Amino acid sequence: MTAKIHRGVSLYSFQEEMFLGRMTVEDCVSFAASIGAKGIEVLPEQNMPTFPNLTDAQVEEWKEMVARHGCHFTAYDMFLDTKRRKDRLMSDDEQVESIKRDLLLCNRLGIRNMRVLVFVRPDILGRCVPYAEEMDVHMGVEVHAPWHLEHAWILRTIEEADRLNTKHLGILPDMGIFMKHYPPAFRARFERQGARPEVAQFIVDQHEAKIMCEYTIYEVAVKMGGNKAEIAMAETLRHAPYANPKRIGDYVPYFRHIQAKFYEMNEDCTDPAIAYDEVIPELVKAGWEGTLSSEYEGNRWIQDVHEVDSREQVRRQHVMFERLIADAETKFGAKEQA
Repeated sequence: MTAKIHRGVSLYSFQEEMFLGRMTVEDCVSFAASIGAKGIEVLPEQNMPTFPNLTDAQVEEWKEMVARHGCHFTAYDMFLDTKRRKDRLMSDDEQVESIKRDLLLCNRLGIRNMRVLVFVRPDILGRCVPYAEEMDVHMGVEVHAPWHLEHAWILRTIEEADRLNTKHLGILPDMGIFMKHYPPAFRARFERQGARPEVAQFIVDQHEAKIMCEYTIYEVAVKMGGNKAEIAMAETLRHAPYANPKRIGDYVPYFRHIQAKFYEMNEDCTDPAIAYDEVIPELVKAGWEGTLSSEYEGNRWIQDVHEVDSREQVRRQHVMFERLIADAETKFGAKEQA
């Protein structure tokens, strides 16, 4: 068995530094290369000022910049604003044309994976499959909390891919669906906003016991007389699922890229919330081939108290990735392909 798990970074991870002008896109790529995370996930609408109108010269400049650092593009994050029209929703035909536009740019950039937002209808994507096949781009619907791998909506996309017998439509898991423990950064932020420690602990305990989130919200809001911060903390449980890591191997044929969501990394390079130590062994066991692409979203939870250091957080995650992949390969007799 040969594992082919590669490491990469979404440029979204550095949103804080880029917004503040402390890092350029090339700085992000250079840093990713320095930690061996050579796959670059790009968000054209955010990272390319002239999007969607890129000249051939601009496309080549992007390719050359990434290659200059020994990196390569792994995924293209598309956005479909169905309310883009001022007075109405986009029609089905307009949605298809928008997706086709993204597929074309994806192809021009030499990218073979496109992240599709979870709300895009399976039948719309089905209409785009012939063009995706022509462009040789895999359309992966993001499996983002509160959805999960076995949610009926996600299964509809898989059913559409099976119906069309295509390898160019599937899913793209976001690791936020494997939140085993409540993130300490979340709790700390809500306590700074006025959540009482005993109420915060109740919410954490409820998540640890995997109690249905609506029960917890009711308990906090009604029975405990929760304040604004406490109710908001309880409501985050709606987006804090813990899907079964053992099922991820069943869906390996349908995805080629993973958004490795995380909110914080401990100093010992462990994740206190998301069950990477359970997911990565399942990926190795299944022989999955693709890229684990860091997606750091912890900045918004700490920026009120101290400066954000996205680079250090991403670095720690990749130390964890290297360790977990190596351990799993030893266990399952696989050999890493860097």
